[in-house]
Amino acid sequence: MTVHNIQSFQDYKDTLSAHPNVLIDFYATWCGPCKVIAPLLVQCGPYPSTSTHSNEDKFKDIYFAKVDIEEVPDLATELGIRAMPTLVLFKNGEKLEETVGPNPTTLPSFIQKAL
Repeated sequence: MTVHNIQSFQDYKDTLSAHPNVLIDFYATWCGPCKVIAPLLVQCGPYPSTSTHSNEDKFKDIYFAKVDIEEVPDLATELGIRAMPTLVLFKNGEKLEETVGPNPTTLPSFIQKAL
């Protein structure tokens, strides 16, 4: 299973245009808490060969993506990302909600808010 990589500001815009419900994980490779959350997002996220959306039925309408803030710093700056991990939900291209340093036990209920 994979979570899709956003590698540019244009990728970000294209993702929001193409998918009505999007969860983006803003992370850094050196961030310890990011390494805790990443496997949980993969667990909720899509199978790479069969779908662009989640394999879990309850999250099937959410597109999962991630952004390395050091590779796309302009996007992190534009969205005001100051701590990692930061998860941001988008609905119809608009920012719906965000959480910083999400608790693994509350992650499913946070993701559910996008629906």
